[in-house]
Amino acid sequence: MEQDVFTPSTPGTSGGTNATVNNGGNEGRKRESPMWNVGPSSSVTDTAGEGLSSCKHLSKMSQKKTTSRKYGWRWSAGGTKLLRPHLRANMQGSGSALPAGDLADPALGMESRERYRNPTEVQMSQLVLPCHTNHRGELSVGQLLKWIDTTACLSAERHAGCPCVTASVDDIYFEHTISVGQVVNIKAKVNRAFNSSMEVGIQVSYEDLCSGKQWNVCKAYATFVAQGKATGKMKLKPLTPQTEEEKMEYSIAAERRRMRLAHTDTLKDLLTNSTMQTERENGDCNTVVPAEKTRVESVELVLPPHANHQGNTFGGQIMAWMENVATIAASRLYHAHPTLKTIEMFHFRGPSQVGDRLLLKAIVNNAFKNSMEVGVCVEAYRQEMEVSRRHINSAFMTFVVLDREGQPSTLPMVKPEAGDGERRYREASARKKIRLDRKYIISCEQTKVPLSVPWDQSNKVYLSYNNVSALKTLVAKTNWVLATEIDKVRMYTLEEDQYLSFRIEMSICIDATQAFFLLSDLRKRHEWDRYYASAELVQQVDEDDMIYHVLSQTVSQEKKPQDFVILASRRKPCDEGDPYVVAFRSVTLPTHPPNSEYTRGETMCSGFCIWQETAELTKVSYYNQAAPGYLAYVTTNIAGLSSDFYVTFKACEGFLQKNKDEIAVGLQNL
Repeated sequence: MEQDVFTPSTPGTSGGTNATVNNGGNEGRKRESPMWNVGPSSSVTDTAGEGLSSCKHLSKMSQKKTTSRKYGWRWSAGGTKLLRPHLRANMQGSGSALPAGDLADPALGMESRERYRNPTEVQMSQLVLPCHTNHRGELSVGQLLKWIDTTACLSAERHAGCPCVTASVDDIYFEHTISVGQVVNIKAKVNRAFNSSMEVGIQVSYEDLCSGKQWNVCKAYATFVAQGKATGKMKLKPLTPQTEEEKMEYSIAAERRRMRLAHTDTLKDLLTNSTMQTERENGDCNTVVPAEKTRVESVELVLPPHANHQGNTFGGQIMAWMENVATIAASRLYHAHPTLKTIEMFHFRGPSQVGDRLLLKAIVNNAFKNSMEVGVCVEAYRQEMEVSRRHINSAFMTFVVLDREGQPSTLPMVKPEAGDGERRYREASARKKIRLDRKYIISCEQTKVPLSVPWDQSNKVYLSYNNVSALKTLVAKTNWVLATEIDKVRMYTLEEDQYLSFRIEMSICIDATQAFFLLSDLRKRHEWDRYYASAELVQQVDEDDMIYHVLSQTVSQEKKPQDFVILASRRKPCDEGDPYVVAFRSVTLPTHPPNSEYTRGETMCSGFCIWQETAELTKVSYYNQAAPGYLAYVTTNIAGLSSDFYVTFKACEGFLQKNKDEIAVGLQNL
């Protein structure tokens, strides 16, 4: 039976004083990083520059040292992959980059300059020395945070053209530890610039020099604010993404920003509206440790070596100090050396300068069966006799204690202090729930997320994020193929892995805002989509997210009509040139379980993107990511044996034209 394309688918930073920054031309292959030598010195390379090509004046000694380095690396959706570049790049000495003009072969330089490199991309490579490690010979997370912050700051300043300060760092999940003698490779680039802030994406891997293999360590997103000389914050120039990956990160950066701003409210809602479990998760453990015994306080005097090039305390240094006191607090719970697994959002509330005293406080807020949360806060004051202190930073870190087999140990219970201690105890449980939701819904690949995720108050922000970001990822794809066109209604297809996606678009004489509000209300869908019988609004989550129960005219293989529970998430443009977005995905609601009268259908990713082309014309595009079962329907339309997509879209155009005046009056009354 033919399915309409609009029917929901049913699948059957401190980088060392010897760091070198290389600024040069704009070349390099997409998503590909040339290899480089790493010595005891650090190497920070602005990858918009060349400086990594073979040079005639390399000494024979330095060339011999680099002959074993024959593998480059690149990032991909599946992680870091090895590759053998067709060019062997050497660097002079042990960590310095050569200028772009010192090319051994002019033809080689010409070829390199034809490649594309993100102009904000910066790379740092660090050889892990004993002074960087803990008692186990593993790289200290505090030291890694310094390097991450340095690399990200250089990338931000590359785009801003002025000093930048760290505003926040999102959650970081550490996948591996790094040992002495291995090389840390950090890559940072600006994903999107907003008014005075920008998001910088950071990728961290480590490399074994003997085998040449690399492994992912973590991925992070940091927010930096540009600091003008006279007026403080300054307005940033917009960023224009070029590649498919850049367009995807650019588009989803707006969703991540929205999620950051909603984080505090999400926690409050969870504590207010949910019944948190007060029983200890590890109730089988007889050992109880008072939280007070894990408390740590430490004072640090900010000296010139701790300051950045702007005179403020280096953000990476503050994060390193925080990791230090948190590790001590965690070790006091179990009397063993803990391993840091997760950091939940560093948030810098204000700056500190040379001469300030920083008071760092840490305490174990809650212990679960195999993990514990440590809360850390930083207060600054100028003089020892000062009573008032400035709260400048806070973070929450999750630790585990590994046994000899590398498995997490069972931890003792924590007895919270009365008052604030009990509040922190409950909030730690709420944050654990939020972390699991984020990791389950956001961190894993789109294809691994179950189609119908249970919706509740605690994960509403992350389901909305997943809904919109999945559609934006589909929109950013560049390999769409025009399949057919009838009377200016165009149908495109995209085949990736086991999924078939299609997009249908046309230009309509209507204002984009009017089309946005009309198409986002599923209760009116049956007026133009003959496969929709009705849609009931069952929950108004917020202004931009609604949950509908949809009844379809489509009959399933069980000879029953289909029904759907759909989350509709809509977004207005964040910047000029952004589209209006209306995204749909299936969710599960306990109030609307499957009914025996219907076959419950599911939609993975679908929705509308709406662009204002001219003062009168608006481009409306519909996207749908479907399972292979829909291939027959799409190919039928492509072959001209059916024109359902054309008939449905023309009906949609008539619906928009008929109702645009009515919605215009409604918008004026808002």
